[in-house]
Amino acid sequence: MRLLIALGGNALLQRGEPLTAFNQITNIRRATAQIARLAERNKLLITHGNGPQVGLLALQAAASGLGEKAAKKQGLPSSPPMPLDILGAESAGMIGYLLEQELANVLPAQQAITTVLTRVVVDADDPAFKHPTKPIGPLYSKSEAKRLAARHHWSITIDGTGYRPYRRVVASPKPQRLVDSKPILWLFEHNAIVIAVGGGGIPVVVSADGKTYSGIEAVIDKDLSSVLLAKDAAVDLLMIATDVDAVYTDWNTPHAQPLREVPVTHLRTMQFPAGSMGPKIEAACQFVEQTDSPAVIGSLQQIEAMLEGCAGTRVIPAHNR
Repeated sequence: MRLLIALGGNALLQRGEPLTAFNQITNIRRATAQIARLAERNKLLITHGNGPQVGLLALQAAASGLGEKAAKKQGLPSSPPMPLDILGAESAGMIGYLLEQELANVLPAQQAITTVLTRVVVDADDPAFKHPTKPIGPLYSKSEAKRLAARHHWSITIDGTGYRPYRRVVASPKPQRLVDSKPILWLFEHNAIVIAVGGGGIPVVVSADGKTYSGIEAVIDKDLSSVLLAKDAAVDLLMIATDVDAVYTDWNTPHAQPLREVPVTHLRTMQFPAGSMGPKIEAACQFVEQTDSPAVIGSLQQIEAMLEGCAGTRVIPAHNR
C-alpha cells in the first residue's frame, strides 16, 4: 500500500517532557521501530509535527538575540531573533535527520531514506494572522506565561491541565499547495521513504506576479499540509499517529467512548476541541472527502493494528457504510 504516516509532535516528545536531545532521540527511536514494521511491504511517506521544537527554538532565539544597545556595548553586531519560517526549517531539518538516522539503523542498508524541506504556500491575508491559534513550545505556569507574554509580546492560551497549562500560540494559516511536491513524488515513486512537510512545511507567500516566494511568520498545521501531500501522492491510507489510541466522544469525562469506524458524514456532525483533536479530525475528513480513501487516527504504538483496521478511529467514505 501507499501510506502517509503523519507523526504528531507529541508522538515524538511526550507532553510535559523536557525538550532534550536524549528525550527526542529516545522517542524517535520508539517511533521508527513502529514505522519500520510497515516499511517492508508498503511505500511510505512520513510527515511530522514540530510544535515543541520550533517553540523552544523561538524561545532560545528571543533569549539569545542581542538588542542594538546591548550589542553595541559588547562590540558585536545586533542579532534580532530569527523569524518563524526559518526556525521551522531548522526544526524540520533537525527532526528529519533524527528520523532518517534511526530508520536507517533498523531497516536494510539498501533502503533509501531522505528528508525534503517543504515550502507550503499560504495566503498573506489569511484571517489566522490576526487570530493566532497554533500552540508551540513548552507549557508554562500562569505567572511564567504572563511574564513571557509581556516580555516577548506573545499570545498565550490554555493547552493543558495541572500546574503548567499555558502555552504560546502563533498564526496558523491554511496551507494552499506544496511548492516542492515534484522532488518528493519523484523520490517516492523510486521507492525511497520520504520525510517531508516537516512541521506542516515552511510557510511562504507568492509575489503578485506569481514568480517569487517569500517566507512569512507562521506555523502551519501538519495534518492539513499532510492532506495536500497525501492527495498529490495518491496514497491509499492517511495514518495520523498521535499520543491517544482513538478519537473519543465526551473526552475527559466518565462517559468517554472511543470511535472505531465512522463515516465522514457522521464525524462532520460532531464537535471536537479546536486546539488538539480538532485539526486531526478536519484533516481526516478532508482527505476522505477529497479522495474517497480512508484515514485512521490513533496511537503510534498500535500502528500495525491501525493499518489492519483493528485499532484507532477509521474514517471512511459515507457510501462504504
